[in-house]
Amino acid sequence: QVQLVESGGGLVQAGGSLRLSCAASGRTFSTCAMGWFRQAPGKEREFVSAISGDGGTTYYAGSVKRRFTISRDNTKQTVFLQMNSLTPEDTAVYYCAARYGSGSRWPREYDYWGQGTQVTVSS
Repeated sequence: QVQLVESGGGLVQAGGSLRLSCAASGRTFSTCAMGWFRQAPGKEREFVSAISGDGGTTYYAGSVKRRFTISRDNTKQTVFLQMNSLTPEDTAVYYCAARYGSGSRWPREYDYWGQGTQVTVSS
């Protein structure tokens, strides 16, 4: 069992930065690939980024590549999403998720989800 708690969301102006954190409980964190997803009002949940259990492989959606960076600290059982050059289109609730095995872009392949953290980017 893995429990996830996101933090770090908030209101930021366009061009600004935020760093999201996702703290995990459970003894199997390092065996889990972790993903970040987001959902804007009226839209489906979409993939943002993912990272393998050992942190050696990362994946990004095209819309965030070169602006967002995913990382993890297995000693602290935490995964991070550094978001730079934010635009109003990045406004959404951001969720972290965990799955056993390799990273995936598909929400249905994740077993555990956090409650989400709101990110709002003003123009």
